[in-house]
Amino acid sequence: MLIEEGSVQFNSEVHRMQQLVGDETSGGWESCWEQGLTPWDLGHPTPIILHLHQTGALPKGRALVPGCGSGYDVVAMACSERYVVGLDFSHTANEKAVELSSSSPNSSYFTFLKEDFFTWQPPELFDLIFDYTFFCAIEPEMRSRWACRVQEMLKPDGELVTLMFPISDHAGGPPI
Repeated sequence: MLIEEGSVQFNSEVHRMQQLVGDETSGGWESCWEQGLTPWDLGHPTPIILHLHQTGALPKGRALVPGCGSGYDVVAMACSERYVVGLDFSHTANEKAVELSSSSPNSSYFTFLKEDFFTWQPPELFDLIFDYTFFCAIEPEMRSRWACRVQEMLKPDGELVTLMFPISDHAGGPPI
């Protein structure tokens, strides 16, 4: 439920999530997934990803979705011309993604890995990295590391597609 608090809308679910994540970053995310406290989870693929996939605008080859959560975008982008790796360090999120996608007809074109984006060493570079709210969900002091990791994992002619929650100083979300 949204409540007006001054001029900023306040969402108690987001506030609780921010508390959990703030307590202990990786364990906090796992706690959110375990408790079903996932207000960022749309329950379906991101509309722009569906559009970009359907119009052929996304690069073919290997794609990475860090912080993939339930994996809707991973499944939506996967096809015979694009193999997609969904990465999340939450065991519960990984299990949910595998469960939700188990009967997908394109299941041979994607995989889900329980790994830490900042330490994982992919066997090959990626043609595409899609980041939807992963960047804005990490601590601000880690954002330069994020940029280095993206550069390390992306082919020289690869593409980064990112959608972000506003990252200016304001109250009300995302987690960080």
